[in-house]
Amino acid sequence: MKAKRAPIQLSCQSASPEVAMAGGSRKFYSRPMKGIINGVIVFAVALLAPQILQAQGTMTYLSNVDQASAGSFAVGSDSWLAVQFITGTNASGYLLDSIQLGMADATGSPSGFTVTLFSGGGTLPGPGHSLGTLDGSLNPVAGGIFTYAPTSTITLAGDKYYYIVLTAGTAVATGAYDLSYAGDNTYTRNGGWLSYGRTLTSSDASSWSSIGNYAQFSIEATPIPEPGVLALSGLGGLLLLWHRRKSKVV
Repeated sequence: MKAKRAPIQLSCQSASPEVAMAGGSRKFYSRPMKGIINGVIVFAVALLAPQILQAQGTMTYLSNVDQASAGSFAVGSDSWLAVQFITGTNASGYLLDSIQLGMADATGSPSGFTVTLFSGGGTLPGPGHSLGTLDGSLNPVAGGIFTYAPTSTITLAGDKYYYIVLTAGTAVATGAYDLSYAGDNTYTRNGGWLSYGRTLTSSDASSWSSIGNYAQFSIEATPIPEPGVLALSGLGGLLLLWHRRKSKVV
């Protein structure tokens, strides 16, 4: 007489939550593998976060317009002004958003106020070539802060000299606009941008001389993301997408 075999008990529960059903088959994902994937994603996000935050939106990089005025420079067709600044350390450069100028009350009856951005002049003191005229008030006769913005895209390279150049359509004898200046070098700086308060003057924009002091202005710009940041951002997105697809239960 044969001995009876004990019935075999079959369980329908999976051994661990790492078992996922997909198309009738089972796929097993180990906890160590998931830990590695999560670690890579967290590392990529941590690596990208500071650079992505830096690349978001407009930022004020230089400003002293909140300082008290110590005097003003006359601006006219025979009294050009060039205010120097140096861009920051972002290797991909910046997109210029706007420039604010602190103006004092004008004298006489000036007209045709013009603001233009110039590159540096290389080894020569003074502006190089024009990058574009900025749009804003053509007649800032009352004291205050006036905003000027580019009419088309102006890209600024990193760690380079630039000049804000001011002139007018009338000679100083007829009337002058007045750019305010502060008493000391109290610019608020961000991102490695600099201004040493160097202001130049010229009667005809062909030769320039320094008149010193600290012209009152503010610059807003948007940093251009570096290629490495864009690549890492794309990699982080692909990792997240891959991880979600792998973890999904179909």
